This record gives sequence, structure tokens and C-alpha cells, in this order.
Amino acid sequence: MHKKTSKRGFTLVEIMIVVVIIGLLAAMAIPAFQRVRLNSRQSAMDNDARQLASAAQQYMLENSATSADITYNSTSGTIGGDLSVYVKQIGTDYTVTSPITVDGTFQVSHPQAGTQTYNALGQRAN
Repeated sequence: MHKKTSKRGFTLVEIMIVVVIIGLLAAMAIPAFQRVRLNSRQSAMDNDARQLASAAQQYMLENSATSADITYNSTSGTIGGDLSVYVKQIGTDYTVTSPITVDGTFQVSHPQAGTQTYNALGQRAN
């Protein structure tokens, strides 16, 4: 008498191959995702620096000043000081150097994106 054996289901080898393939895909996807996050944070930092520089230029133009002081609350992202009338809020968790001068540079740093130096127009000063 022959026992009927079921041919349905997956073997251990097939399951292990699927797990290895998923592991390889994850190993490729995670670093790519981290690069996208870093690039996104750096782009946001660049945009916020342009806003600050534009606000500083406007303040200096209207007040015949050569520098603009920034007060920044890193928890809420609100801007105070000379620029509070021109820009209300930027991203959070930054460290911003003050003042912004008409022909100098300023720095914006973020724990995830590092520190960038910008010129008075808000462009990266490499």
C-alpha cells in the first residue's frame, strides 16, 4: 500500500532562499533610503538658509544696516530678533549663527545633516 504524500507547501530550502532574497533587497534599500533622507534634510536646510538670507537682506535694505541679528528657537522653529517681521518660522532643530552681515557668511547646522556655511545671499559657500 502506498501512502499518499502531500506535495503542497514549501520546502525549507525554498523558504530560506526567499528569506535571503528579502535580506538582500533590504540591504540595498536601507542605505538608499538614508541617502534620500539626508538629501531631503540638506535641501530643507538650504531653503531655510535662503529664507533667512533674504529676510536679512530685506531688513538691512529697509533699515540701512550692515548686519541683522537672529534669535532662533530650535524647538518651535520661530525666528525672533531683527528678522521676526520678515520670516516667522523655519525648520526645527537647527543651530544658526548670528548675525548675518551684508557681505559675510553664516552657518546653519542640523544634527542629521551637519553644518553648512552660506553666503549673504543664502547660497552654499563651499
